[in-house]
Amino acid sequence: MNLTDVFKERAKKSPKKIVFPEGADERILTAAAMAAGEGIAEPILLGKLDEIQENASRLHIDISKLNVYDPRSSSKLDRYAAIYSGKRTGVSEGTARKLLRRNLFFAAMMVSEGAVDGMVAGATHPTAIVLQTAGLAIGFEPGISGPSSFFIMVVPQCLGESQKVLIFADAGVNIDPSPQQLAEIAITSGKNAQFLLGIRPRIALLSFSTKGSASHPSVDKVVEATRIAREKAPELYIDGELQADAALVPEVARKKVNESKVAGKANVLIFPDLNAGNIAYKLTQYLAGAEAYGPMLQGFAKPVSDLSRGATPQDILGVIAITVVEAQREEKNSQSHRGNTP
Repeated sequence: MNLTDVFKERAKKSPKKIVFPEGADERILTAAAMAAGEGIAEPILLGKLDEIQENASRLHIDISKLNVYDPRSSSKLDRYAAIYSGKRTGVSEGTARKLLRRNLFFAAMMVSEGAVDGMVAGATHPTAIVLQTAGLAIGFEPGISGPSSFFIMVVPQCLGESQKVLIFADAGVNIDPSPQQLAEIAITSGKNAQFLLGIRPRIALLSFSTKGSASHPSVDKVVEATRIAREKAPELYIDGELQADAALVPEVARKKVNESKVAGKANVLIFPDLNAGNIAYKLTQYLAGAEAYGPMLQGFAKPVSDLSRGATPQDILGVIAITVVEAQREEKNSQSHRGNTP
């Protein structure tokens, strides 16, 4: 069973409401119908009803089994506008109403207000617009200043294992993260590895230097990020700065690092910038024959997933399943917080 199937099975245990702001897109329609049919999610499609009906008819999809809304005529438009303008200084209700007539913004407010459990977007919107809208309407996790992304890489015949599963971050969002941002990426990626993959995260902050073997401002950034990450999340196994071989290969780690719970055993790789992360995941995918799942967004207060604009319906279905699983965690966390309230 591949990872997509694993996430689909987990999603089926407790399907969640997922909103799709690009509801008229034929790939979205197809994937949403598949998700509903397989019991993975309860899809909510946003857009013009006649356009969605026309495309669904051409695809032989019965939209009576899907929820379709047009934000422009929604009864929630005024309430969402009042809520958003109240959160944003200098934004009038009129301006907020104009923003919320856009499907993407309305979808993000549905997530923020708990009308749905998560959002999947990006089939026709650039990633930058998805990130900006989600940041404004939904916001970020406590202690996180901005979004980031990660890939799940499944590498065949790797380092003596028939299959090795690794997290690569950030390979899709932050071009040149500061030490603070890099630390946040490390912590968030580690927690996602633990929840999604069920592994004990061993988080390596990568560099071209191992423990002072080279001197450069870019090395200093990784060293500082490691210090911040350890301070913010002492319960996690975090180490750096490490070269890739010192992070992954036990024999190399023994030569280069005196003592570490991460070196030679890393399963979460944090790259110093987007150049390194993006190049590494593509080389691993095409030269090592790895399966690459992502990029998956992280850091938002509630589940938001971005799609490649070249995504197929099957790709989108996998993202839907992961978004549902993330929403299950949000529900569990909320129940835990309520249970701890005196």
